Amino acid sequence: MIRIYLTGRIAVEHDGTLAFDESALPGRQGRVLFVYLATRVHDPVPRADLEEVLWGDSQPAGAQAALSALLSRLRSLLRKPPLGADISVDHGSLGLRFGSAVWLDIEAAANAVDEAEGAARRGDARAAWSHANVAAAIGGRTFLAGEEAPWIEARRQRLSAALIRALECLSAVSAGTGELTAAVHHAEQVVALDPLRESAYERLMRLHVTMGNGAGALRAFADCRERLRDDLGASPSPSLERLHLAVLRGEPISGS
Repeated sequence: MIRIYLTGRIAVEHDGTLAFDESALPGRQGRVLFVYLATRVHDPVPRADLEEVLWGDSQPAGAQAALSALLSRLRSLLRKPPLGADISVDHGSLGLRFGSAVWLDIEAAANAVDEAEGAARRGDARAAWSHANVAAAIGGRTFLAGEEAPWIEARRQRLSAALIRALECLSAVSAGTGELTAAVHHAEQVVALDPLRESAYERLMRLHVTMGNGAGALRAFADCRERLRDDLGASPSPSLERLHLAVLRGEPISGS
């Protein structure tokens, strides 16, 4: 099994042994090149796409030669034991080629959050908790720190979405098992990540009410109202306003 970690510190493992980490990659461009190829490990990439990834619209006169040099250095690294991998070339497209099955952390995060939500729907709290923690651990790490590009931002957004879903699952599971302090903590993490997400504020308000903390529920609503007003010039939804009014009146809250 080959395990490729693209979030946090880049690393490649072979059967549990570190094959190399990002310090071995050929500089900044080699790091970007390897990560892009790894994100497309199941789908070879046209050479022209790699040039665009590395230089965008400002490709130097020697872009093709520079790319060839980077690929050569990356091949040398991949071919070293114990990995014995390579970069394949097929009709002008290039791709990472490994002799074993590949586990990719960004794929694992997406799969884990799907598994977590499925387990939660089945009422399997233990499995939901386990899978959600995997997704949260991976989604909480930075993808290609220090680099900016549309494809990088798109990948970060997908990881952030997986992280939010994982935290929502952890909050729901914690609430279901009576661990309300943990449930509130995870709900607060969702609000911090997506401060315009009204459903997160609603969950947080209901959890506070369940804990007998009406003041906490009112603070959550006030935070939501302030963020919506300042960022969008909008007001909370009618359903959230009704929940707020029920908390003010001390009325029973269904599902809290």
